[in-house]
Amino acid sequence: MGFRLPGIRREASSKDIDVPKGYLAVYVGEKMKRFVIPISFLKQTSFQDLLSQAEEQFGYDHPMGGLTILCGEDLFLYITSRLNRH
Repeated sequence: MGFRLPGIRREASSKDIDVPKGYLAVYVGEKMKRFVIPISFLKQTSFQDLLSQAEEQFGYDHPMGGLTILCGEDLFLYITSRLNRH
C-alpha cells in the first residue's frame, strides 16, 4: 500500500522524466529510488544534514549523475514529510 506526500514525488524511471521548475531530483536508499522534491527543502537544517553526509561520502561526484542521499528510504520519507508540514 502506498501513500503520497504533498510536495514530494517518487518517480518510476530515472533520467527520462523532467523535473518541474522549483524542484530537484534526488536518489535515495540502497535501490537508489528517485524522488523529486521542492528546492525549498535545501534550506532546512534536517535536509542540510543529509546533504552533508552525501558530500562526505561522494564529494561532488555522485554515481547516479544526480544528488544521492545516503539515508534509507523510510528515514528520507519521514524527514521530508516533516518538512512538508512547515
